[in-house]
Amino acid sequence: MPAIARQPRRRPLRTTTRRGRALLAAAAAAVLAAGAVGAAGCGSSEDWSSPHARPTAVGALGAGFVDREHPPAPEATIAPRPGSWDDVRPSRGYRVVLLRYGGDDQTRTLADAVRDWAGQVDASLKTVTAQRPDKLIESITEAMALKPDLIISVGNSLVDPLALVTANHLDQQFLVVGAEVAEPTANVTAADWKGASFRGEGLGLPNAYDPASFTPERAGRAVRAGVAAVLHGITGIVLRVR
Repeated sequence: MPAIARQPRRRPLRTTTRRGRALLAAAAAAVLAAGAVGAAGCGSSEDWSSPHARPTAVGALGAGFVDREHPPAPEATIAPRPGSWDDVRPSRGYRVVLLRYGGDDQTRTLADAVRDWAGQVDASLKTVTAQRPDKLIESITEAMALKPDLIISVGNSLVDPLALVTANHLDQQFLVVGAEVAEPTANVTAADWKGASFRGEGLGLPNAYDPASFTPERAGRAVRAGVAAVLHGITGIVLRVR
């Protein structure tokens, strides 16, 4: 089994800036309004209003994904063996919301990877797209109101709003692809790689963002590895794929 690499404990997100205070105010409003927001901005007409069977993992994680006898600590970073997630897929009808913001090539590559994966595993996919910077928290609320099994977030601008909102909704699982959330709670998992580990405003690390590293193949591996971890209850950590 590969050794689990742990990063130093992350600093809490600072919100002393004007932008941070605005995000906090918007987050509070979003929490109050979460039950009242409709499904505007979704890309599917499929009805999710009725209950469905609890999703399960189909297939098992391969050797080298994680050391089950020494599971990763909260907020740890692990480097699963390439391909150790390949045999895992969700049960039929897995409900996923693709939450996205940004028209850059990197975000488009990530969104395409999510859609390709959903088509391959027959997941039920809806899309919520934030239209403006001041609508980021509202878009997260829209995604949660759909009550999916998993929300997959793509786009660096969503990282700080997610850090503010996700801790108040521990029953909703989130997967951040191509970035990380500082101080994630147990319901927030990240799948990224060297060059795609943006952690929010003011928390950048050397070599944290390299646009050239966002290839379709790498994005696809991150999506599959991240979903496999969530399906097996390995959450609240960062998966660093190669």
